[in-house]
Amino acid sequence: MPNAMRILLSNDDGYYAPGLAMLAEALAPLGTITVVAPERDRSGASNSLTLDRPLSLHRAGNGFYYVNGTPTDCVHMAVTGLLDIEPDIVVSGINSGSNMGDDTLYSGTVAAAMEGYLLGVPAIAVSLVSREFKHYDTAARVARELVERIRRAPPPDPVLLNVNVPDLPYEELSGLEVTRLGRRHKAQPVVKSVNPRGDTVYWVGPAGAAREAGPGTDFNALERGAVSVTPLQVDLTHAGRVDAIGLWLAA
Repeated sequence: MPNAMRILLSNDDGYYAPGLAMLAEALAPLGTITVVAPERDRSGASNSLTLDRPLSLHRAGNGFYYVNGTPTDCVHMAVTGLLDIEPDIVVSGINSGSNMGDDTLYSGTVAAAMEGYLLGVPAIAVSLVSREFKHYDTAARVARELVERIRRAPPPDPVLLNVNVPDLPYEELSGLEVTRLGRRHKAQPVVKSVNPRGDTVYWVGPAGAAREAGPGTDFNALERGAVSVTPLQVDLTHAGRVDAIGLWLAA
């Protein structure tokens, strides 16, 4: 197979998730696929690593590996110990739901891709934006096209791309757009309830509605039926505040 790639797949919805199976099927013609995913849904796990206990690795009947840990654990284990050769790319998804704006801080889907990026491997996080999830095939096709682009024209340095795909037939997409992250309003309040034992319990409330969703944002692209491709970075330093904080500390 010419230019065959070594592709590592993961997610945060668990190794049995339909989006992961669809992604593996779509990318299989491009090279060798290895899947290492959590044993259960770990949505919202962010970049957490499991350091307080050992992790177990098992193989499902379909050949996918699964780990009793977080999405970050899965990619970290694969790249630093499980695989004999470093992958050419890490692809995380297809997530059942959006990862836009502030969501990226909590997303296990993005975290799995980010771990690959931190280990020096180009990485893509792919999410299907919907509540019905009718068109995983569309997101899988978009993912394949992006991986093919990276194979055809590798970027000079590893990239981390956060990709959100409208839940539409592929032919109805209005293109791919490079975007920046929008912003959401404050999350809705926690939901208080009582469990069968009479104890008060709390559910984390839904994410807030889009607040900054103007032209150029991921929210805006999705609203118009376009695929949002947002390049991410890991440096959290607020460069614009360095001088001001230095003066404040010296005062």
